[in-house]
Amino acid sequence: MKHAFRTMIAATIIGLAGACGAAAEPLKVGFAAEPYPPFASPDASGNWEGWEVEFMQAMCKQAKLECVITPVAWDGIIPALTSKKIDMIVGSMSITPERLKTIDFSDKYYNTPTGVIGPKSEKFAATPEGLKGKTIGVQVATIHQDYATKYFGGAGATVKEYQTQDEVNADLAAGRLDAVQADAIALDAFLKSDQGKQCCDLKGNVKDDPEILGAGVGVGLRKGDTELKDKINAAIKAIRADGTYDTFSKKYFDFDVYGG
Repeated sequence: MKHAFRTMIAATIIGLAGACGAAAEPLKVGFAAEPYPPFASPDASGNWEGWEVEFMQAMCKQAKLECVITPVAWDGIIPALTSKKIDMIVGSMSITPERLKTIDFSDKYYNTPTGVIGPKSEKFAATPEGLKGKTIGVQVATIHQDYATKYFGGAGATVKEYQTQDEVNADLAAGRLDAVQADAIALDAFLKSDQGKQCCDLKGNVKDDPEILGAGVGVGLRKGDTELKDKINAAIKAIRADGTYDTFSKKYFDFDVYGG
């Protein structure tokens, strides 16, 4: 009887330890594997830094979630989420009707315009007419690829796709592209770099299309993961209300990145 009682206690301890271990397992937060300054980039030691890294850290701390950055190739990041290789996406992913067919999103956590840049020596507008006959570079599997294909490709421009934004920018600087479309903040970071300062300038922001460009950037989540979504939405609201969001944002931007 005494032996049976000891066995029962041991089994209970093991069970509790297993339950605690499961509860403590960190959430895998999918980030695009390539640098995307000022939002996220690995430093010389491989540690990730940037505005979106600080946002994720503040959000997870507020929600009392243990989170670990998990780099994933951008064009495979949604499949990684739906197949449960990652638990959420924090990767400047815009909330669009097309993506909402496959995954869910938190409330927005920032919203910025879409811009077009090109060589300083060239004068043209960020319009279908201005880009007619030109070659415009975009990152594959992005809202910018979809927008450029619809509005610029359909009006006589050639849309060239790249795996990473760094590759797009490099080809523009090398003179192999006439223009690049991307998030205005990401383009601004490039234009402030040594390479960008020498070659290029902003031609303007594109005309908005909510169906393609979306309604701001949100945390990508699996459909039906309502408990996690509620925690994240509450955390976003809380860090905006208590000033945490503004505090880390001011380190990167001199304007309200949250948007209207």
